[in-house]
Amino acid sequence: MSSVDVVIPCYKYGSVLPGAVRSVLEQPGVDVRVLVIDDCSRDGSADVARELAAADSRVTVWEHETNKGHIATYNEGLLGWASADYCALLSADDALTPGALKRAADLMDEHESVGFVYGRPLHWDGSDPYPHARTESQGWIVYDGEKWLRRRFELGDGCITSPEVVVRTKLQQKIGGYDPALPHTGDIEMWMRFALHADVGYLRGVDQAFYRVHGNNMSVNYYAGSGVRDLQQRLAAYEALLDRADGSRRDVASMEQRVRRVLAKDALRRAGRAYDKGRVEAEPVEELVEFARKAFDGADRLPEWHTLRLRQRLGTSASRALSPLVLTAAARRLRQTYRLRQWKREGI
Repeated sequence: MSSVDVVIPCYKYGSVLPGAVRSVLEQPGVDVRVLVIDDCSRDGSADVARELAAADSRVTVWEHETNKGHIATYNEGLLGWASADYCALLSADDALTPGALKRAADLMDEHESVGFVYGRPLHWDGSDPYPHARTESQGWIVYDGEKWLRRRFELGDGCITSPEVVVRTKLQQKIGGYDPALPHTGDIEMWMRFALHADVGYLRGVDQAFYRVHGNNMSVNYYAGSGVRDLQQRLAAYEALLDRADGSRRDVASMEQRVRRVLAKDALRRAGRAYDKGRVEAEPVEELVEFARKAFDGADRLPEWHTLRLRQRLGTSASRALSPLVLTAAARRLRQTYRLRQWKREGI
């Protein structure tokens, strides 16, 4: 029977911690251990963690005397504690779906080339009971790591939220943990780093984790204001990955240009939507345009650049009226949406 270690970092989430721990301990078909790391919550969360450990010998608790932050806490557990065949990181406000660990372990047991496995996250508002999750296995896909990595550069975005991932522990400890320089997109960079060294497994048609969506999600601050900070952090993740890969790849320059172009287009589209929605004064249009110019030298030759300039000449009122007909390039968006849906169905 395969073994899986699960690290649960906790900062002031004692009220929901029991649900996360229980979702691990109740996993069938695998030997599990849980490490709860309380990052100096000082609100009673550590007391909850100790009670959970007292009730089940598979639960261990580490308590920080000072707050170390999420990245250091993640790495402490994944690199300094995990020793099972496989390991996973689960936020204290998230939970695993029934059978998630066995489904992932079975795939990696059968395919030694796979470095990590993921499925779909089921977004959830924290209500009780959990929403219905798809847990009947529909098979899996093993992607060549190179192909999976290239798709990330083609899209310029990650396709993983995090709790739905299980990794091969030895590979995790070989390639290292989360990059402290990437507080928002360290996960994107790390999954791509895995793909430099191994293939990627995807579980078809199943929900692997409940991902709780609420106002305190760390990503909220990065998406605020049309997501300029999100774009900056995404670019930083791709640059960090390419820096690590430099010397081992001949296509670093072309991959960098590809993702820079994608992110510049994204920034210009976001700026254009501010005109469509009549929110030019509220959205950081100039910051988005400046990001696009810095990210990609040919930003002023992109179609999104020209449609943005047309919006600016027409003004907000005319842009809002005409955007469904002309400015948003509805046909092109439909084609892009169709392709993205196809890719998402395959998990890439």
